[in-house]
Amino acid sequence: MQLDMAADELKSVLNRLRRAQGQIAGVIRMIEEGRDCEEVVTQLAAASRALDRAGFSIIATGLEQCLADEGRTPADKDRMRARLEKLFLSLA
Repeated sequence: MQLDMAADELKSVLNRLRRAQGQIAGVIRMIEEGRDCEEVVTQLAAASRALDRAGFSIIATGLEQCLADEGRTPADKDRMRARLEKLFLSLA
C-alpha cells in the first residue's frame, strides 16, 4: 500500500516526528544527567503521544484514500481495510 499524502498532511506528520525525535533526545540527556524519574517519564510520555498521533494521521490518510479509490474491487477494499485495521490496532 502506497500512501499519497497532501503537502499539509505530510508537513504535520513530519513535524510530529521531529518533535518526538527531539523529545527522545531530551529523555536520553535527562537519564544521562540523572534527572528526576517523574520528569523523565513525563517527557517519554510526550514523545509517545507524538509518535501515536503521527501514526494515526498516516493511517487516517490511508483509510481516506482507500475509501475514495473507486477503481478497486470490493475484495481489494476489504483486504486494504483489514490491513489498515491491523495497523491501527498496532498503535492502540
